Amino acid sequence: MSTTTSHEINGNGNIVAGKSIPNSTVLTTIYKFPSMEPIRFESYKSKHLYLPLRKDILHRAVVFEGDATRQGTANAKTRFEVHGSHRKIRPQKGTGRARLGTRQSPMLRGGGKSFGPHPRDFATRLPRKMYDLAWRTALSYRYRKGELIICEDGMDIEYPEERYMMNVFEHNHWGKENNKSLVITESFRENLFEAIQAGRDGRVLEMRQVDVKDLLEMGRVIIEKRALDEILSEHQSDLVPRVSNV
Repeated sequence: MSTTTSHEINGNGNIVAGKSIPNSTVLTTIYKFPSMEPIRFESYKSKHLYLPLRKDILHRAVVFEGDATRQGTANAKTRFEVHGSHRKIRPQKGTGRARLGTRQSPMLRGGGKSFGPHPRDFATRLPRKMYDLAWRTALSYRYRKGELIICEDGMDIEYPEERYMMNVFEHNHWGKENNKSLVITESFRENLFEAIQAGRDGRVLEMRQVDVKDLLEMGRVIIEKRALDEILSEHQSDLVPRVSNV
């Protein structure tokens, strides 16, 4: 990606040394699936597919998604929820043995749990703008490494044959020996999903099922152009200018 030079004028009216800034767009190749024949070039904004790597933001996004998926249904009974009589087991004095209260005591087998888990929500908070930035940073990371493969709309195959898709993956070096691949489509494609889900070389997901973690897990991302456009359109809240009230 080429660069241009810009100049700024400071408060004193002097010209400040120029800065090299990246052009506003980057080029991508659109392929025809599954032959992977190059069809045309498409341009995307550099703020969509050419962001610098920010491991801290990616980490926060992955933790945020993981926390949201935790069930939080573990529940242990307290001494007041354990079934049985609450009378004192034996007299306080006179037996020569240790003092005991009820059979629900946490000290006894079958008793309640003192500080056991209870149903809770593990979800954490993350600013929307930071989460959207994490999405585009993950896509940019794949693009910079040459691991974002964009295909023409309508990705599908004629027959749901696992052997055929294994040959496609092997020919393009997308398979298990090359860290597998994630295929993303805009909607459900019966033949493609059946052929890949039965295989061992990767995963296939609909656009609405994808998270930031999915974009980072495997060796590359093979995505339908329409799905990529919708993801970028949905995750750009930090790029929308603020409208000030007059």
